[in-house]
Amino acid sequence: MNLFKTVTTVCSVALMGAMLAPNALADAWNRKTVITFSGPVEIPGVHLQGWGVLPAGTYVFKILDSLSDRHIVQIFNQAETTVYATILAIPNYRLRATDKTVMTFRERPAGQPEALRAWFYPGRNWGEEFVYPKAKAIELARVTNTPVLFMPVEIPLEVATPIKSADEPVVVALKQAPVMAIKPTGEEVQLAAVVTPPPPAEMQVATAPASTVPAQTLPSTASPLPLIALFGLLSFVGALGVRLVGKRVQ
Repeated sequence: MNLFKTVTTVCSVALMGAMLAPNALADAWNRKTVITFSGPVEIPGVHLQGWGVLPAGTYVFKILDSLSDRHIVQIFNQAETTVYATILAIPNYRLRATDKTVMTFRERPAGQPEALRAWFYPGRNWGEEFVYPKAKAIELARVTNTPVLFMPVEIPLEVATPIKSADEPVVVALKQAPVMAIKPTGEEVQLAAVVTPPPPAEMQVATAPASTVPAQTLPSTASPLPLIALFGLLSFVGALGVRLVGKRVQ
């Protein structure tokens, strides 16, 4: 009887691990991150009307879509029921951080909200550097004395309803828009002059668009180890069952 209880417990744990594995991998892919801001934060990108500056509070950051050289980041409310902003970000290897979630900002004069600069997800030593509209980028570059990424094309900054799909016209425009950098002097330079892309090996997680990962399905980069372990345990239990039945027959 004790053996039966032990086997039952082991199987239960194995099944729970197999069920939880897809959720953990999904979070790793979209890089879901919960962040609490202690003060107001100015954000770039396309945002809901009235949300160009986020009040102090807790927000959720996720990757909506990933290309080899640019990512689309979304900011949700804490309950993940409303998308406040959809932002174009460029992976920049020059922005190095510790092995934990880090948000960096561009400091502003007293009385003005800090401007969001980059987001580092744990386990990556490159950051998602956010792209600003040209007028705002010129202002930030002059005030912070650092180059700022910008889009030379005009894209609507405000929307009346949240953006929920990577196929919406605004998101497509963000993915196709050229990106440059503005120096504190006002000189416009090519992206390569200020951004160093991460090595290809570090970009593997971000190569598949979010739309190609169906719900409850493991990404192509998922490890088969949890499933292999489950099959192994089930085989072990089956063998024990046959052995117990054999002993009773004898």
